[in-house]
Amino acid sequence: MPEINYKELDKYLTDPGSKPYASVWLIYGEDLLCKKGFEHITNVLNSGDQKNLNHDIIDNDNVYDAVERVNTYSMFSGNRLVSLIDSKIFYGQEDKKLIEKTRQAFDAEQMEKAAKFLTSLLSLKNLSYDDIEKDRAANLKIDSEYLGDGKWLDSILEFCKDNNIPIKAVQDNTKDLQQAVEKGFPSGNFLIITADIVDKRRILYKAIKEKGVIVDCSVPKGNTRADKIAQNAMLNQQMQAVLSRHGKTMDITAYNALCDMTGFNLRTFENNLDKLVNYTGPRPNITIDDVRSVLKRTCNDPIYELTNAVSERNIEASLFYMDSLLSQGFYPLQILASIIKQARNLLLVKDFIESSAGKAWRTGTSYDQFQKNIMPAIQNRDQMLINQIDSWEQTLSANTSTDENNKNKKKSQVSTDLIIAKNPRSAYPIYLTVQKSEKYTKEKLVLIMEKLGQADIQLKTTGRNPRLVLEEAVFYICRNDL
Repeated sequence: MPEINYKELDKYLTDPGSKPYASVWLIYGEDLLCKKGFEHITNVLNSGDQKNLNHDIIDNDNVYDAVERVNTYSMFSGNRLVSLIDSKIFYGQEDKKLIEKTRQAFDAEQMEKAAKFLTSLLSLKNLSYDDIEKDRAANLKIDSEYLGDGKWLDSILEFCKDNNIPIKAVQDNTKDLQQAVEKGFPSGNFLIITADIVDKRRILYKAIKEKGVIVDCSVPKGNTRADKIAQNAMLNQQMQAVLSRHGKTMDITAYNALCDMTGFNLRTFENNLDKLVNYTGPRPNITIDDVRSVLKRTCNDPIYELTNAVSERNIEASLFYMDSLLSQGFYPLQILASIIKQARNLLLVKDFIESSAGKAWRTGTSYDQFQKNIMPAIQNRDQMLINQIDSWEQTLSANTSTDENNKNKKKSQVSTDLIIAKNPRSAYPIYLTVQKSEKYTKEKLVLIMEKLGQADIQLKTTGRNPRLVLEEAVFYICRNDL
C-alpha cells in the first residue's frame, strides 16, 4: 500500500485504481493539514445517510476499545469508521521532536498544545513537574543553547499547574495494534489514526505501510533553504485554495507582506486570508494596502534573523528584529549572547581566511569550490585546535592528579567555542559566515568583541536601560567608519 504526500491525497481518493480502499489509514504531521486530510478521507469512506452513527471517535489512545469496535459490524448500513485522534502511540523514542514541538507551540502562543506536548514528554520519561524544576536540562536532556534562559519552559509549567493538567501514564499498546493491523479488519470497517509525530523505524509504522495508507502531512520547520522553499510552497498552495473558492487574486507584494506578518503558521495564515477575503468584499484583488489595514503582525521572529541582520551590518533590519525579540519577551542578555556568538564566529573565520591555511578563499568563491578546497582546511584547523587543547588539559591533569587517578579517569571530549565547523556535515552556514566576514576587518571585529564585552558588563552591573545598551552595541557594529 502507498505512502503519499498530503498534496496527492485528493488524486488518490478519486483514482478508481485505489479501490477498494485500505482498511487502515495513518495521517501525520502538520495539525491543520491532518485535520483537512482526516475530513476528506472520512467523507469519502463514509458518505451515507448514517455516517454520523457509523463513526466512533476514540480518545486517550484506548487501543483495545478501538480494535474491538473496528472488528465489530455496524448495526446501520454503510461503512464503519473508528478513529484514534491525536494518537501518542508513536511517541516512544521521539523525545527531541516533542521538545521541539513544545517550543514551537509556545512560540506560536498555543499554550494548550505546548502543555500537551510537555506532559506527553514527562509521561514518557516518567518525570513529575518537580523533577524538571530541579534539573530540567539533565532530566529532559535539552541542549543548554536550545533551552536558553528557560523562560519559555517556566511559562508552560506555570500554565500546566494553574490549569491542573495531569501527567498521564502512557501504556505501550503498539504491539497489540500492530498485530490487529496485520490480521486485518472486516470488510467495510476502517481504522483511521491521526498523529503529530511518527517513528518510521517502528514495526507498527511498517505494518500500517504494508496493509494500509499513510498520508504525510508534515512540513519542514527548519530554517535551511530547502525548508523555507517547502514552507513557501505549502503557504502558496493554501493561498491558492482559499482564493480560488472566493474568486479572488493576490499580488506578490501582498502575499509577501502576509507571510511576513504571519510566519509559518498554517492556521493563522488561513484565518488571515479569510479576513482579507471578507474585508475586500466584491473587489477581486487583494492588495498590500489591504494586508496592512486588516492584519497585525503575529509572526514570532527567530533570534537568528537578528544575528543575520547584524552580521550583514543592516542597521534598519537589526533594530527591527531586536525590537521584535524584546517584545516577545526575550531577555536582553539572551539577545546579547547571540550577537556575541555571531561576532565570535565572524572573528574566527576572519582569522582563518587571513592565515596561510585559508589562502584558497577568494571573494566570489562558489559553494562547490568552498566545499572542495576550503572546508577540509577548516576541519583540519579545528582538529589541530582540539589536539592542542587536549594536550594542555592532559598536562594540567598530570600536574594536579596522582598517577593512579589519571589511570582511572576517563578521557573526556574536548569542548570549546573556538571551533568553526561544529557540524562539518552542514557546510553552507559556514560558507555564508565566511562571506559575511568580508564586510569586516579583523581589527574591527576585535573592537566589536570589546564593545560587546562592555555591553555585557553594563547589562549585569548597571541600571542602564537594556534597550539602549543593545541599540548602542548594534549601532557600533553596523557603522562603517571603523
